[in-house]
Amino acid sequence: MITLLLVPLLLPWAAPALARRVPARCSPVAALWALTVSAVLLAGGSVAALGTLALTGLLKIPAFAALGDLVHPLQTPSERVLLPLAALAAGLLTLAALTLGLSLVRQSAGLRTARAAADRRPAAGDLCVIDSPRPDAYALPGRPHRIVVTTAMLRSLDASEREALFAHERAHNSGGHHWFLAVAELTAHCHPALRPVRDAIRLAVERAADEAAAGTVGDRRLTARAIARAALATNSREAGRPTVTPAATTGPVPQRVAALMAPARPARRAVPWIAALLAACAVLSCATAATGAVRVHEDIEVAQGETGG
Repeated sequence: MITLLLVPLLLPWAAPALARRVPARCSPVAALWALTVSAVLLAGGSVAALGTLALTGLLKIPAFAALGDLVHPLQTPSERVLLPLAALAAGLLTLAALTLGLSLVRQSAGLRTARAAADRRPAAGDLCVIDSPRPDAYALPGRPHRIVVTTAMLRSLDASEREALFAHERAHNSGGHHWFLAVAELTAHCHPALRPVRDAIRLAVERAADEAAAGTVGDRRLTARAIARAALATNSREAGRPTVTPAATTGPVPQRVAALMAPARPARRAVPWIAALLAACAVLSCATAATGAVRVHEDIEVAQGETGG
């Protein structure tokens, strides 16, 4: 049982190396979905395994065994192995819950601040211009969606570059990219190995918007130039935006610009092996976590006297 529950905790460590290669092998939209779904499955398997380990350890304590109506001792591996693992699992779950809670508070406060600043300005359609000496532009989720841009950013770009930048940010809102970023943020708190996967999801989000903007303006080089100039004008360390608000100036901009400067790749029908391998790891993580949880449930039923054993 312990071996089964350790597999979902070890498999996510293979994800960063695989996730870094997915955006280069898949179309941006396919990469975004593959990375996000895999991250959710890996995070779910990890949390389920930690929860099952923690519960099993608790039921070895007489007071909790009585609460669980156990009439027989719960059959488990050696307590010298189980109890330290259960205590560690409970500690990791608590730490993950605390860090996730703090992140939710920060993200919510940042979104409220950004929304309040946008609502105080008159909007031209979905475009909201904020008077600021700091160049910045981002897609603001919520109802209605907003494209927020500062006056300094407008002065940094020419008219055609501004249109390309706006097309990029509109692609974020129309694609619901803030949901992908929110999921990436959540999963990153479930297992430390999923933090690099969060970065890969952010790259896929920006690449998807890059390609959508290039298709809208009909000029890949113009889109690349607009993103490069906007990034050069922006100091991302001072942006102060929530991480769930996508922006053209985030992520590895040189890598994105190089992809836009290259000819558009034809769509692939076959699933690249790297994405298939990442998906296989994610499915295996969930399967082993579920199998381990079912076996623990069966052992609990035996200890409760509900089945023979």
